This record gives sequence, C-alpha cells and structure tokens, in this order.
Amino acid sequence: MDGMQREELERLMFFEQTREKAAAGYARNPKDADNLTRWGGALLELAHFRQGQDSIDMVQDAVKKLEEALQIKPRKHDALWCLGNAHTSQGFLVTDTDKANSYFKKAARCFQQALDEEPNNELYLKALEMTEKAPSLHQELQKQLASQQVILGGGTPSPSAATSKGGKKKKKKQKESDFKYDVMGWIVLAVGVIAWAGLAKSSMPPPPPPSLNS
Repeated sequence: MDGMQREELERLMFFEQTREKAAAGYARNPKDADNLTRWGGALLELAHFRQGQDSIDMVQDAVKKLEEALQIKPRKHDALWCLGNAHTSQGFLVTDTDKANSYFKKAARCFQQALDEEPNNELYLKALEMTEKAPSLHQELQKQLASQQVILGGGTPSPSAATSKGGKKKKKKQKESDFKYDVMGWIVLAVGVIAWAGLAKSSMPPPPPPSLNS
C-alpha cells in the first residue's frame, strides 16, 4: 500500500471513529451542539469516500446533524461553516443548474453568518470567496461530464462490441461518478477541511501522519 492509500485509509478510519463516538455521545446527551457538529462534519468527510446515491444520502445526513446543532446554538460559527461545506457539496452532486445554484446560495449565507461571528477568520473568508466561484465551477463540471459522454459513447459499435455494451455503460457511469467525486472532494478541501484537526481534537487525537518509509 503506497503512502497516498495509507493516508486515505487513516482518514477514513479517523472519521469513522469520530462518527461512532459522536453517535454514542448523542445517545447520552442529544443537546450537545459541539458533538452534533463533529458528527455532521465526520459524515461530510465520509461522504467523500462514497459515490452516487450513498454520497448524496450521507451529505444530507450531515446537513440534518448540523442543522440540529444550530437549532441548539444558532450562532455556532463552526457548525455554520460545516453546513456551508455540506451545501456546497450538495450543489456539485446535482446536474440541474438552478438547483445547484440554490445550494450555493445557501452555502454562501452559512459562510457569511460564520464570518459575521468571527470576522477575522481567514478560513471562513476563503470559504465565502470559493463559493462565489462555485456556479462557474459547476458549469465546467457539467461540460466535462458531457465531453466524457461524447468520448465514451462515440462511434458505431461492431457486433462483438455490442455484446459488451452493458459493460461500457457501467464503465462510463463509473468514470462520471469518479469525476463528480473528485470535484466534490476538491471544492470542500479547497475551503479548508484541514481545520478538522482543530475541530475534532476535543473528540479524539488526529490521525497519524503517513510513514516516511512508504
């Protein structure tokens, strides 16, 4: 296993443990806004390891947890920031432009509210700036997907190729899904998921760094 794979596995295990610990904490105290925020943030991170409907469902679950935290503490800036990331991810997971832009507007409001609570937080400011670019990035994503469809679906199939039509469709869908996954992961990482080291430290230690011997 190379260094990148090991690092990804460590991140997956870290956030799975964070989710499990948050779920146990919620059973003891459902009014703990900090715990709900960690839970929602962990679900959002774990969504990056899923694809298709599984990813969409996990992001939606993250939104619910974060909104629950904000019902308890409406001005909780880290929950607002995480919710903004969740809405940004939702925007990139839909193809409809109007629906995507609606999510991006929700994200911008969350980031602005977080920034209002902590005006000097560069992370929140960066998130707000990135969200302003989200509609054009979403448009570029759709162009890339359309281009892939043309490339993967072009040409007249031979009789032998026709027998593998189902397999090609599956591969095409897989590539499209992979591309969406990459963009969703990129946009959320771009606005500062690295801050999780600070957000989650009260729950458990950060994941170990990759081995130098990898």
